[in-house]
Formats: sequence, C-alpha cells, structure tokens
Amino acid sequence: MEEISDCCGRAPQTLDLFSKRSYTISCSHSRSKKQRLCMEDEMSVNHFESLAEGVVFLILDRLDQNPLDKKSFSLVSRSFHAIESSHRRTLRPLRSDLLPAVLSRYSSVSHLDLSLCPRVSDAALAYIARFLRLSLRSIDLSQSRSFSYAGIERLALSCAALVEIDLSNAMDLSDAAAAAIGRARNLERLWLARCKMVTDMGIGCIAVGCSNLRLLCLKWCLGVTDLGVGLVAVKCRKLQCLDISYTTITHNCLPAILQLPYLEDLALVGCLGIDDKALKSVKQGCKSLEVLDMSNCQHVTHVGLSYMLSRAPGLRQLTFAYHCSVSHSISNSIEKLSKLQTLKLDGCQVTSAGLRSIASCSISLRELSLSKCSGVTDEGLSLIVTKHKDLMKLDITCCRNISDVSLASITSSCTSLTSLRMESCSQVSSKGFCLIGRRCHLLEELDLTDNDLDDEGLKAISGCHKLSSLKIGICLKISDEGLITLGKSCSELQELDLYRSVGITDKGVVEIGHGCPVLQTINLAYCTEITDESLRSLSKCSKLSTLEIRGCHRVSSAGLSAISMGCWQINKLDIKKCYDISDAAMLQIARFSHNLRQINLSYCSVTDVGLLALASISCLQNITIFHLVGLSPNGLAAALLACRGLTKVSLHSSFRSLISQPLLEHIEARGCFIRWIDKPLQVEQERSEVWKQQSQEVFA
Repeated sequence: MEEISDCCGRAPQTLDLFSKRSYTISCSHSRSKKQRLCMEDEMSVNHFESLAEGVVFLILDRLDQNPLDKKSFSLVSRSFHAIESSHRRTLRPLRSDLLPAVLSRYSSVSHLDLSLCPRVSDAALAYIARFLRLSLRSIDLSQSRSFSYAGIERLALSCAALVEIDLSNAMDLSDAAAAAIGRARNLERLWLARCKMVTDMGIGCIAVGCSNLRLLCLKWCLGVTDLGVGLVAVKCRKLQCLDISYTTITHNCLPAILQLPYLEDLALVGCLGIDDKALKSVKQGCKSLEVLDMSNCQHVTHVGLSYMLSRAPGLRQLTFAYHCSVSHSISNSIEKLSKLQTLKLDGCQVTSAGLRSIASCSISLRELSLSKCSGVTDEGLSLIVTKHKDLMKLDITCCRNISDVSLASITSSCTSLTSLRMESCSQVSSKGFCLIGRRCHLLEELDLTDNDLDDEGLKAISGCHKLSSLKIGICLKISDEGLITLGKSCSELQELDLYRSVGITDKGVVEIGHGCPVLQTINLAYCTEITDESLRSLSKCSKLSTLEIRGCHRVSSAGLSAISMGCWQINKLDIKKCYDISDAAMLQIARFSHNLRQINLSYCSVTDVGLLALASISCLQNITIFHLVGLSPNGLAAALLACRGLTKVSLHSSFRSLISQPLLEHIEARGCFIRWIDKPLQVEQERSEVWKQQSQEVFA
C-alpha cells in the first residue's frame, strides 16, 4: 500500500497495487460538488495503465510457466491484456479449431506447439501461415494428423523465418510432403521420425532445398536408404546432429557422413545393415564428432567398434547398449578417447577384464551407465568408482551381483554424485543404504526401487537435502517412521514414488504434504492403508501435477475433491480400484482441475453424471474406463461426443456393439484413437495382506 497526494493539496489516497480501487482518506467533512466529482474521476483511474510497456515485459519475463498465471495477469487491465498478447512468443493450443481466435490475439508467436491437437487440417495450417507469416520460427506437429503436403507447402512458402519443424509420427506423409518441406529454404532443424512412407526421392528434395540444416532426424524412416542419406551428407554440409536409427543404411553412406565437417551427434541405433566390414570401410576420421550412439547394432563386434572409435578421437559421449560383450579390447579403444565423459553400456555382457580396463583408463568419466549389465561384480565396480571419482551420474539398475562392498566404494569415492540409480540390487543390505545419506549429500536423483531399504536407511537418505526425485517403491520394510524424517528434511522433493509401500499410512504421507511444498509427482498406488487424510494433506502441495492412488480402496470422493480444489495444476490422475470415488469427486474435478489431461477411472463408482462432468474439461485427452457399473452406453456416447479434445480412450469391448458405428467413426475422425480391451472383471479388490504375505516369503 502506498499513500499519494497531489500538488493542489487534495486529500491523500492509499493505492492498493493489487486492486483497481483507490481509497480516499478524508481530511475535511465539507467539500464542494466540483471537488467530489474530480475525486471520483481519479478513483476510476486504473494506475496500472500508466506503466511503461518495457516494465510490464520485465514482469511477464519473471512469471511462472503456468499459463494460468499469464491469463490472470492479462485480466488486470486493458493495457496488460494488449501487452501480454504482444509479449507471448510460445503457444500451445488444445484444439486446432481454436486457432482463429487465438492467433487473432497472439500475432507475434514464434514457437507454435500443436502436439496437443490430434487433428490439424490443411486449412488450419493455411491460417497459421497467414497470421504468423513474419514471426513463426518453429512448429511442432509431432502428435497431429489430417494435414497433407498442401498445408506443409503453404507453411514453407509463407513463413520465411521458419527454422524448425517437427513432423515425427506423421506416417501418412509421402515424398510430396518432403518436397514441400524442401521449399523452406531457411530450415535448420527437422524431425521426420517414423515417417515410413518417405523415400530417398523426398529426402533428396529436402537435401537440395534445405542446405542450412543443422539437425535431421530420420529415425524409423524405413524407405530411406544409402542414396537418400548420402545426398543429405553431400548437400547439407552444416549438419551437426544426424539420427538415422533403424533405417536400412549400409556401409555405402558412412564415409560421406563422417566427412561432414561440423557433425557432432550421430545416432546409428538398430542399423542392422552396418557391420564390422562397413565400419572398416571408413578411411577418414570425424574429428568434430562428440556424441555417438551405436546401441542394438547387432552385427557390429568389438572389432568394428574399436575401428569406429579410432576414427572419432573427440568423443565426449558413447552409448553402446544391448550389444556384444564389453571386453578388454573395447576398453582399450575407450581409453584412447581422452575427452570422453559419458559412457553407457546398458544391457551388455561385461567381463571382468573389461571392467578392469575401464577402471584403468586415464580419462575421468562424469556419467556411467551399467544398467542391466550381466557380469558386474563388487571387484570390478569398486575399481571403476575408485578411479573415476568425479562421477556425477551412475546407473547400476539390476546389477544383482553387487553388495554393500560396492556401495561402500561408491559412496566413499564418488561424493559428487547427483544421480544414483540402483533399482533391484537385491544383494545390497539395509545397512549399505545408510552410507548414501552419510556421504553423498549432493544427490538430486535416487532410485532404490525394489530393494532392502528400511527406516534406518531412509532416515540416513533424508540427509541428502537436495533430493528432488526419490523412488522407493516395493521397499517393503519402510514405514511412517522413515517417511516422517524424509518429509522434515527434504523440502526440495518434487517426485516421490512409494508404489506398493504397504507399511505407509496417513501419518507418513501427512508429513510429506507439510514438508515438501514443491512436490509435483507422487505415486501411492497400492499403499492400502492411506485414507482421505493423506489426500487432504497433499492438497496443500499447489504444484502437484501427477497423483497415482490406484488400489487405495480407503480413499473416497472427499479426499479427491480436496486435491482438485487445492492442486489446480493436476494433469494426471490414476484412481483405478478406488471403489468409493464417485460422481461427487468428478463434479469437483470438472470445476477446479482445468489442466487435467489423463485419468484412469476403472472400477470406480462413477456414473453417467460424473463422466459427463469430466467431458467439460477442455484439456482432457486420455481416459481409461473399465468396469464402471453405473455407466450406460448412452452416457458413454454423450461423454465421448462432448469431450472434443480426446486423443485416446481405452474402453471395455462390451461397449463396442452398444454404441452406434457412425458415432464411433465421428469420434475417430476427430483424431481420437479408441482402444478396445476385453478385460475380465476382478471381483475382489487386491488385499494388502496378500502382498505383505508374499513379501515376507521373499525375505524369509
């Protein structure tokens, strides 16, 4: 509040910067009619109108990413409304039919994300080309359908500033569309992943027309061969990033690719046409290459890989997952990569000699992934972490042969770890996990799913105050005691996975709700002891966007209603087998949860009324409905018709014959995929006692 007065001695005013009203503090009981009228005119003035546009731009730059914040901001005054419209550069509409109204207001948008629009017609693209002719630089159509080469051509010809197009998953696009893309002369980044009808002819048009390309993704473009990729390598000399994973290329195009002078990132995942012979044919090295992914190249052995690595001395990141065994020879080649910082060997057979060689390398790794690698032992892993003390990210998921010995070496040597993933490391004891909290205080991400973690270990881990993501699902020994300590210590927690943590009750979850104000995602599926009290405490977490409470049969509509009223950013709900959640909760969700995009209602007590209420949510795209006893065919049909933004619906096959075929065709024509599943009714709910008994047998 600020007190102001004018030079004429008129009454001072108190200005409330968050209100359109101004309150006069009276200094005299008698005033002339003229003075009163003058003061009334002043009171009607909105002082926000006097703020300079540059000042308002600075305020908008500092607003949170939540679109509701900017919407509220624009309603403050007419000038704010106009300034916010000209300030907006990124737009993500829910439906393409909203584009005329939206673009008439936001005419300065440079990045248009249409990934939420399942159906985008050529007419819609023509409208975009008309209104954003001068400003559009990037457009995302990766989840959209119904457009053709004509719409793409209109964009390419009209929007001269266009530098980025994402057409991934456009499986209906052919070479005609690729030729249209080739008319976007200033294009720098292009994604065509899974455009399976595009052939070398279309890629050739792109190569000739878009010589400024820096990034090109042709992943799963099955019609593209050596000819098309070779043309790209010859014509697009500025390429820095190329993804030709799962294409049918052979050794013929590799020399041209590796001669690209600025190539930094190359992905050859699943290229079955590449073998040792193909790699040996490469005579010239690629000194600019920094990132190489050769995962799932099943015909490449350590011989071919070693030869390839010798041609790329500047590599900083190497991914060689799900491949042949990692032996001494490969490790020797890795040792020659003096700049290597990231090494990913997921799913490989790792030999003891290979681990020792990695440990003896003179390089200093920052990230190492041995997820699902067989052959990882305490001895080998301890040697590696002792040598590579600067590791910041380590993934040893499903390395079932390591024990407390490895964890002791990791925590004593790699104290700068920010990410540690070790799901299902069954030989590590509860005492071993205590070392993490005592020594690795910089951890931000920790995955201990399906391990022998107990309350003492969880208490120790709570000493990692910077934790933002913690996954401790199927850790059957933890209880409220450990969770309470976590809630009191880790205030920066954004993601918490407690899947099937059957020892957790309201007491522990309440502490999480109180102590973790920035929580965004929580998984409480099959935590069968929690009730509405837990949900009421979580409703205080205003940033909560994902809530999974599947199988929590003690939760009711009252608890979910509290979530909807307190967590306006919620966009994903899984309430399957929450038998006491009914229409009452759906009505509250429809009223408050306007950002909801995905919900699983299976086995709930929701009827036609609740489903129709949900259909009013414009953001809703994905809904799963199985065995809703109170749902009728007419109610389902009405909801499907009313919910225009749907892109995917999972339904029980029993409804298929009960809904008219023309209606189903109409829904699918709008861009909605209907998945029919014949899933039997599970009469009895899953008892926590059964799971507890099974867990006791495991640890007996």
